[in-house]
Amino acid sequence: MLPKKASENKTPHLPEDYDTKISSVLPFYTFFHQETINLVKSLPSPPKVWMDTGCGTGSLVSKAIGQFSNTRFLMLDPSEGMLEQAREKLASCSTGRLDFLKASPTQEFSQELDESPDVITAIQCHHYLDRDNRARAVRKCYELLKDGGVLITFENVSPLTEEGISVGKRYWGEFQSRHGRTDEEIEVHLERFGTEYFPITIEEHLELLRKTGFRTVEMFWYSYMQAGFYCIK
Repeated sequence: MLPKKASENKTPHLPEDYDTKISSVLPFYTFFHQETINLVKSLPSPPKVWMDTGCGTGSLVSKAIGQFSNTRFLMLDPSEGMLEQAREKLASCSTGRLDFLKASPTQEFSQELDESPDVITAIQCHHYLDRDNRARAVRKCYELLKDGGVLITFENVSPLTEEGISVGKRYWGEFQSRHGRTDEEIEVHLERFGTEYFPITIEEHLELLRKTGFRTVEMFWYSYMQAGFYCIK
């Protein structure tokens, strides 16, 4: 596991291993990216500036950049190692369309931008935060967006009841088993629930996004113990 530093992502996977490991851990992970892209395509106009916070190794932007020819992408992650992997993955893309921001968690981001984003994506990153810092991260996204801008986020979510959490963990564990993970690996991963990542319920997500000030808040994806939301400033 990576050291627990503010500059490092809290995923248990090393940056260089992330892409090969994540699909055996998260059901439908590649669909999170495709559905995010499909949703952005459904907006009234393509984004001029798209910020991907918690960008990891750059997988989402590597898929999106060829489909949004006039969009500039801003890459942000708390881990310099992840940003380095993203730089390598996107090395063949036009440098004029990519800006790699200084490594920072969303809630602590303070770099001045020359133009506010039309879209901010946060895919599987804010559930590592406690409630106060999660609220700060959502607030930061709201503040950074243009009026009418859209935040799209996927997160691990918590079922509503303790029994639901137990069922959900077994359900998720069965997925991982079918994808080649050992019983020990599955147990270690599921023990991180509520200790290293901190899911909240769908209802709590919707309430937080509304309280932050977004005028429109919707859920557009739900599977296993993950959900996707979009909201408009």
